[in-house]
Amino acid sequence: MRYGLLALGLLFAPSWAMADDKAFRLAAPAALSESGLLKFILPRFALKTATRVTLVEDGAEAEAVFGADGVLAFEGLGQVWKLAVGADPDAQRFADWLRSDVGRGTVDSFAVDGAQVFSASVKEVVAVAEVSYDGDAARGEKTSLSMCGRCHVVNDTNRMNAIGSTPSFAVLKALPDWEDRFQSFYALNPHPAFTQVAEVTPPFDRTRPSPIAPVEMTLDDLENIMAFVADVPPADLGQPVQSR
Repeated sequence: MRYGLLALGLLFAPSWAMADDKAFRLAAPAALSESGLLKFILPRFALKTATRVTLVEDGAEAEAVFGADGVLAFEGLGQVWKLAVGADPDAQRFADWLRSDVGRGTVDSFAVDGAQVFSASVKEVVAVAEVSYDGDAARGEKTSLSMCGRCHVVNDTNRMNAIGSTPSFAVLKALPDWEDRFQSFYALNPHPAFTQVAEVTPPFDRTRPSPIAPVEMTLDDLENIMAFVADVPPADLGQPVQSR
């Protein structure tokens, strides 16, 4: 009889463990909890996945937290809501469900007095910092004309004196990595062969002197050039070439 009870206990123990494991705690600010949304969506998630979700107050220990950090969830009540989850697989399952078509549709279908309150169609707006440099743009323009103008079109004043096959400052400015190109130009071919930046570049190899009159500048000169280039309007390169 004892052996029979032991076998029966071993048979059902894994099911108990699994049932106990399919649960997690979800923390949310009072405003979100009181909106009624969570009472609307959590039972639907629980029914779909057989997972028990315990809603706790904001700041309490939890495996998932609604707030300003984490993955985008939805927007409503005048703000964008995100969901931060840890390593708990059930909390991660909830995050995946929330961003699935079913979860998004559930959020969108929640209404108060017939009006939609939350929307799952939300995109994060990334603020792009404005590029600015501390150099003197006017000096940077003069330095660019004197040091770079023999090859590049810097502005309209040297349009007829530059090398036609060399990209102009306006064309370079239109490239997404223009800052990197200008800041490290001295390391990009063919510049190392004739460019010296004080306290940055090594001296020319005596056996391989500069093939042309060298360009010699300081870091202050480069900072002034960057300040000037930051104000140069990028060239309109048109639409990318499309091929089939």
